[in-house]
Amino acid sequence: MARAHEVLGGRWTLLIVREILCGSRRFNDIRRGIPRISRTVLSERLKALIYAGAVARADGPNGQEYVLTEAGQEIATMVGVLGAWGQRWLSRQPAKEDIDLEPLLADMERRVRFSELPRDPFVVRFEIRGHRPRYMLLKKTEASLCHQNPGFPEPVCVKAPLDALVAWWRGDLSFAEARRIGLEVTGTKSAVKAFPEWFELYLFAHIPPAAKAGNRNPHYSARVQ
Repeated sequence: MARAHEVLGGRWTLLIVREILCGSRRFNDIRRGIPRISRTVLSERLKALIYAGAVARADGPNGQEYVLTEAGQEIATMVGVLGAWGQRWLSRQPAKEDIDLEPLLADMERRVRFSELPRDPFVVRFEIRGHRPRYMLLKKTEASLCHQNPGFPEPVCVKAPLDALVAWWRGDLSFAEARRIGLEVTGTKSAVKAFPEWFELYLFAHIPPAAKAGNRNPHYSARVQ
């Protein structure tokens, strides 16, 4: 256990494995999901995982990629248990947490329900308080985040403080409850109604806090009321 912890227990290491498990293969994609890690540290952690035999380099269609080996895939169980434990036992109060927008949008991008999208491509505009506008291009076969609209209609605009968007995405609040604390979705009537169905929520959103089993959002109850 001590030897395994030496390899996997350092800061960021399991988050890197999580990103690769979730589909991030290229260096910049992995870093986008962990914005506070420096390029130098990410490079060092990847080299350590390669040396340990958990990650391998591969040639992808757009350059070098990182993939999990059989040993790396086995770490998925550990990542899943850690994620579920945090969701169940740690305090869930986004307004008091040090949270980032970029990993949230990256997670939304990779959890799109393509079968629920309209036929024609469109853009969701995100106006999150304290951040520059971001755009998510949604097509029937792909999703991509952009710093500006690449030229498609914007039937939906999401306006919110970041903590309200996180509370909905993480399963702390229902969509209706999140709207009551500032999550605003504007646009065409049909698109606004369909918006929550375009995405699968956070992977562990179904896990309620252990403190009050049966109460899916105990930390927010007073604020919502």
